[in-house]
Amino acid sequence: MMFARRLREGVREGRITESVRIWTRPHVKAGGVYRMEEGHIVVDSVRPIALGDVDGDLARRTGFDGVVDLLKLARHGSGRNVYLVAFHYVPPGRGS
Repeated sequence: MMFARRLREGVREGRITESVRIWTRPHVKAGGVYRMEEGHIVVDSVRPIALGDVDGDLARRTGFDGVVDLLKLARHGSGRNVYLVAFHYVPPGRGS
């Protein structure tokens, strides 16, 4: 999973453990392990949500100032399906 540069520190520190993604279909799966520049991400769950579920609280939990800030980054490509991805970060040299 890719994260904007400004979110990576929060992911590594464990402050960010969820991500909203707008895709045509899920690009990750629960239990999947994905490289990050240092260490890796283990996906705990992927679930579809409604766009209306994206509120200020969720935006802040995912590292953004608000909904508009989150959607600017999450909306790319032709995807219209909204997914909430829960994950945890594993530092280099550690298992999942």
